[in-house]
Amino acid sequence: MHGTKAASAQPDISGEPSAPAGHNGGPPLEQEHRPEWGDGGIGNYFYWRAAHRAAWRSTSPGVVMFRIRKAERLGLTYEEYTLEILERGRHLQIEDVERIAEIKRARTLKKR
Repeated sequence: MHGTKAASAQPDISGEPSAPAGHNGGPPLEQEHRPEWGDGGIGNYFYWRAAHRAAWRSTSPGVVMFRIRKAERLGLTYEEYTLEILERGRHLQIEDVERIAEIKRARTLKKR
C-alpha cells in the first residue's frame, strides 16, 4: 500500500465518524484475548478458584439433601443457606428471623 492513501472514516448524518470504506461497522472478528481472571493482576485467583470448588463440589449428597430441606423450611435457597454456613460458620435456625429476613431482602434487591 505504499503510495496509496488509506480510506478515512467519513462522518455520517449525526456527525459521528462512520466505518471506513469496505467495513460493515460490526464488531471486530477477532476479540483481544482476556484471561479468565479478568483485566487485573492474577493475584490469588487460582487459590480462590480451588477454594470455591472445594466448598461447593466436595459436599456429600447426604449433606446437600440436609441443607436443601433445612433451606426450604426457612424459605431460603440452597445457595443462600450454604453461603450463610460458609461465610458465618453457623447453621441458621428458625429463631434467626432477622437474619433470614435480611437474606430475603438482599435476594429481592439483586433481582432489580
